[in-house]
Amino acid sequence: MADLKDATLDEIRAALIGDVAGNAAFDGWTARAVAAAAAARGVDPDVAKLAWPGGAIEMIDAWFADIDRRMLAKLPPEVLATMKVRQRIAGLVEARLALLAGSREALRRALAVLAMPQNLPRAARLGWRSADVMWRAAGDTATDYNHYTKRAMLGGVHAATVQVFLGDDSDGHAETSAFLQRRIDGIMAFEKTKAGVLMRAQRRPSLSRFVGRLRYPVR
Repeated sequence: MADLKDATLDEIRAALIGDVAGNAAFDGWTARAVAAAAAARGVDPDVAKLAWPGGAIEMIDAWFADIDRRMLAKLPPEVLATMKVRQRIAGLVEARLALLAGSREALRRALAVLAMPQNLPRAARLGWRSADVMWRAAGDTATDYNHYTKRAMLGGVHAATVQVFLGDDSDGHAETSAFLQRRIDGIMAFEKTKAGVLMRAQRRPSLSRFVGRLRYPVR
């Protein structure tokens, strides 16, 4: 266990967030959860208070970011490179859920905080961020509207899968895995259909291109 006596606030945040999440299952995302985490790691409680001045929403933000980092560590680029795109996305979501499996009560409390009206914009940003992390890890480089549609769809799939996951008591979370696979199938089918529609649209006669040729004939 690292000595945090002279640690920076960033180092304290990184070291404590897992313990804060563990305590949040009992104490909620509160100063009490932070104080207990600080005491367990020998951190001055007054210093620990400075780590998340924005309270619960900042703690949850930091926890989700930590989960995303650990998810990427579980599936590094060299592993993802051996998979098809749909396998990469499904694998990343499942890796993220596996990291949350022991913290379902903390997750429930986090989602309750994020569901508060004043926190909905932040909740949307956090969902988008995780979807973006997963698509980038999967190798997506789209910069046009596909960038946005892919992340919006995955964000919706991930949010729905988390709800199933929270109530799933099946062995190995089999019900969650099956639900996720069906939703990933839907994303891939949509992307395939969209690509076909765009290809056909590009092949259609274009009035603007025709008029352009009349004005600037090919020589």
